[in-house]
This record gives sequence, C-alpha cells and structure tokens, in this order.
Amino acid sequence: MKKNSKKWSERFSEPTSEIVKRFTASVTFDQRLAMVDIEGSLAHAEMLKKQKIISASDFKSIAKGLNQIQKEIQSGKFKWSIDLEDVHLNIEKRLTDIVGEPGKKLHTGRSRNDQVATDMRLWLREVVDKTIAQIETLQRATLTLAGEHVMTIMPGLTHLQIAQPISFAHHLLAYFEMLERDKARFQDSYKRINTLPLGAAALAGTSYPIDRAYVAKLLKFDSVMANSIDAVSDRDFLIEFNFSVSLLMTHLSRWSEELIMWSSPFFGFIEISDGFCTGSSIMPQKKNPDVPELVRGKVARVNGHLVALLTLMKGQPLAYNKDNQEDKEPIFDVADTISDTLNIYAEMVAGITVSKESMEAAAFKGYSTATDLADYLVKKGMPFREAHGVVAKAVKYAIAQGCDLSELELKALQKFSPLIEQSIFQCLTLKGSVQSRNHFGGTSFTSVKSALKKAHQKLA
Repeated sequence: MKKNSKKWSERFSEPTSEIVKRFTASVTFDQRLAMVDIEGSLAHAEMLKKQKIISASDFKSIAKGLNQIQKEIQSGKFKWSIDLEDVHLNIEKRLTDIVGEPGKKLHTGRSRNDQVATDMRLWLREVVDKTIAQIETLQRATLTLAGEHVMTIMPGLTHLQIAQPISFAHHLLAYFEMLERDKARFQDSYKRINTLPLGAAALAGTSYPIDRAYVAKLLKFDSVMANSIDAVSDRDFLIEFNFSVSLLMTHLSRWSEELIMWSSPFFGFIEISDGFCTGSSIMPQKKNPDVPELVRGKVARVNGHLVALLTLMKGQPLAYNKDNQEDKEPIFDVADTISDTLNIYAEMVAGITVSKESMEAAAFKGYSTATDLADYLVKKGMPFREAHGVVAKAVKYAIAQGCDLSELELKALQKFSPLIEQSIFQCLTLKGSVQSRNHFGGTSFTSVKSALKKAHQKLA
C-alpha cells in the first residue's frame, strides 16, 4: 500500500483518494496568500528565536529559506503541488527541502488554524487600504466633473418624475457623500481586521512560552485577539468587508442606472466616452453603456458572496471547521470585483461629456418651479396647504394652455390669488428657483460652491 505523504498522515492507514485531494485542496486559489504567509512565518520564527524556543542559527536558516521561496514565487519558478493541499504546506515543504531540519521547526507553537486566520487579516489589510485609495480617486474625478457644472441646471426627480430644478454639481455631490460614508465604513472596519489571532494555535493556545504581543508588533497589528477559540473561528471581518463592498457597489449601481438613463436619446444629458461603450452586432447606430450596465450586474455577484459567507458561518460549532476553506474564493472575488470596478468607474466619470442645454430644457418641463410659487404665496401670508391648492389649480390651467407657469401672464396668475405680483417671475425662473435654496446642504450655486470646497478639504 502506498504510504500517505500528508504532514498529518501518520494517524491514517490509507492514502487520500485523488478525488478527495482535488475536493479538499485549496492551493489553486489560496496561493495568492503566499506573500503574507511568508510575512507571518518570518514574524513567528523571529518570536520563537526571541523566546529561545528555536536557536538563532535555526532562525537564520528559516529566514534565508523563506526569502528564497519569496523570490521563487515572485519569479514564477515555485512549483505548487495539490498533494500538499494549501499554500501553507507548500511553502513549509519547500522550506524543509531548502534548509533541512530547521524548516521542520517553523510550525512550533502554531497551527494552520491560526496561521490562515492571520494570513487572511494581513491580506485584507492591504485590500482595505487599496480600496480606500481607489474610492478617493473616484471622489476626485467626481469633484472635477462637479466643479465644471455648478451652474448647470438639471431636473431633480422624485418617483422618476420632474420635481424641482437643481444644480448638476449638487446631484454629483450626493454620490460624493455616499462614497464618503463607504470610505468611513472601510476605515472603521480596519480596527476589527487589525487584531492578531496567531498564537491561538489549533484552538486552545500553546504550551510553549510564546510572546503574542511581540508578533503583533512585528506585523503591525494593533492588538491581540483575547480568546483563542474566537481567534481561529472568527470570520466576522470578512463578512463585514463583503457587506461594505456590497453597499459601495449598491451606490455605484444606483449611479450606473442614472448614467444609463442620462446617456439614452430620451434624456440626452450626457455622453459616455466611446472607450466605455460597445456597439451592436446588427444595429450599427447603437452605442451601448456596457460598463455601467456591468457594474449594475456585478452587484448581484457581490451580494451573492455576502449571502454565501453568512450562510457558511451560520451553523458552525466552535472552533475551526473545514467549512471555512470556502471563505476564500468568494472574498477573493469580492476584492477583485471592487478593485476593477472602482478603477474603471473613476476613468469613466472623468470622460463624461455633459449637455447643459438638454439638462436645462428638461428642467423647464414638468412645472418644476411650482413649489416656488407655493413658497412665494406662503411668504405673502397664505397657509402652505392653501397655497398648495392654489398652485395645483394654476398648474392645471397652464397644462390646458400648453405652457409653463413662467409663461402665463400676470393677470392669469392673479386669477388664482391676488397676492401674486410681478415679482413672482423672478421665482419662476430655473436659476431663481435653484438660487433660492441657499442654505447648508441646499442646491443653490453658493451652497454648492461651499460644499465643493469642503469636499476637496476632506481629500486633502
């Protein structure tokens, strides 16, 4: 009978079948953790040396071997083996091949359970830092576009119906604020990611005189996980990251929906650069907004991974279970998806061309200044509910006449209320309506310029 070659195999009398090898192995996808695995191993080995658990000579050999392995992986020369299951055993086996007996001592005082938990946190720290930087790049592109269109008036919509005229920059700044909250969520989650599980070993800790705080300092963790069972079984930090990405992608999906509508001939508000669109195989006139459509579609993918991770954890008893191997492919895909999406979105936003004329023409439709007429009457002393009814009648009349409120003669408007005077026409213009919302958070040109300045300061 063929002898089992697994590191844990002495307990078993039969070798693992080939189908089980393929089914249980994770090296095909977790090898992307190789650099952080080596980083964690070097810190662990240095601590073992400091605590005199291994000799200085052994540490020197281990460090030299791990540095060689790092170069082999980076150059593409490292040979990954499915027989060795995962990234950890592949690296450990190669280390032993290079340095011999000292390599076998590296795993002293740790388990693959706390090792992989540490690797995932080291890897996710880098992902979160990158995501925050990419969000800021998109925010800057948004502010650049907004800065060019403070005075551009568009129709603000509720229920997808024309509501009130607004500054296009004000509309764009709404997405800046969403992105600012997204960024804050990633920043806040960092403190829950950046706590060290290494030293928990399999689940109960270790009998060796380890120094977990020293390892935390070497790896730049803020703290050490307080409970060894929780340290190896916790995947909250991955679920939280996935949720933050899901919410960020939801915001980008909403924005994508608007870009798709705005770029259609029915709106004609914007044109997306050709590089972010495709044509049709049979309709030569088509320019399809494929990038925002795909962003909208990828939300389903990211949300699906969130449900998968929540479901993965919901029935697990403490502590570590093999189920947790299934956390990697979803979270890797989530990280790749948000990275690609943020990169392409920032470039797409930077290349948007705006039709000021189309936006303003659309804002003129739908009696978007009707609320301004009601506010005018209230300022003259009429109760708002009464003013609401008066304006509704005036709008009905204007519809019958086929014109806007601002196009009615003063005498016609005075039929609905004697409080209406010539000054009303200043309120019924698009610019007058927009500029009247002159308060913090409002859409007036003055308020929007102030908001833009504060937004730039947040990114300084």
